Amino acid sequence: MAQTRLSDDTTAAGVPAVTPAGDSVPAARPGWRRRQIRQGWQLYVMLALPVLYLAIYKYGPIYGVQIAFRDYNPVDGITGSPWVGLEQFVRFVHSYQFVPIIKNTVVLHVYELAAMAPLPIVLALALNYVRTRWFARVVQMVTYAPHFISTVVIVGMMLLLFDPRVGVFNQALQFLHLPTVDILGGETWFRHMFVASSVWQNLGFDAIIYLAALAGVDPELHEAAIVDGASKLKRIWHIDLPSITPVFVILMILNVGSIMSIGFEKALLMQSPLNLDISQVINTYVYQVGLKSPVPQYSYAAAIGLFQGVIGLIMLVLANWAARRFSRTSLW
Repeated sequence: MAQTRLSDDTTAAGVPAVTPAGDSVPAARPGWRRRQIRQGWQLYVMLALPVLYLAIYKYGPIYGVQIAFRDYNPVDGITGSPWVGLEQFVRFVHSYQFVPIIKNTVVLHVYELAAMAPLPIVLALALNYVRTRWFARVVQMVTYAPHFISTVVIVGMMLLLFDPRVGVFNQALQFLHLPTVDILGGETWFRHMFVASSVWQNLGFDAIIYLAALAGVDPELHEAAIVDGASKLKRIWHIDLPSITPVFVILMILNVGSIMSIGFEKALLMQSPLNLDISQVINTYVYQVGLKSPVPQYSYAAAIGLFQGVIGLIMLVLANWAARRFSRTSLW
């Protein structure tokens, strides 16, 4: 017996099928996107400036990255300069400055990361358990305010405090008939002062990030722990720290990705001929050979900057992979 094939619009009895109203998918009306833009035009206007900023200052300069592969001459322009391939990169790798500036950059960044990783967590946990709210607000404001001070002002404050001749610190040592110390000029104290100033400037801001994560902890967890007789240390260890671990992992991934980069302004302002052996980092070296040199080497500086960016991208991908593998928290 031949089988009768039913259409999608009829039932087995030949009655036209009726689609429930809840299951119907309305067709998109023509011009709906135009109406949507017209209704929310204020949001698109607000979005226009950030998009223009990214397009002009972030994506636009990518066109000029090609000078790292050319022997760039301003007279001939970018496309008119001869193509040299990887010659600038090979020159940098074989230069006598390669190992010292890579070492200085990595050591300074790791030192700063080791100091900055635990301290904001400690401050956030302490503020989270303070019962006197006005005291917590005062401490938070005092530690957060330095974040808004520019790097130039911070270095100027350090000079006023630790200048070997007129600094307040050395004036106090002279008053006590003690020998003065050139803290900012020599190599001994450069890294310590660099990291200490970074901690002072960014401690409060980083602590706010962890405070926001702690605010999302369910209060019932702490109430249940208190009923069970858990001390504050046990509550911190078993409730608070696991709650802020994802935030910590994300921040660590971003910091590892920038391991080849360090604060350019502060390193440049704190540099002196006496501490140049440990204060010369990649960013300051690029500035020196690319702009400060009597004969600017634009292609060489661009190659060093591109090398720095590629290594940073590789470190970011590796850190994200390790975080996803061991903690199941990652950027993507």
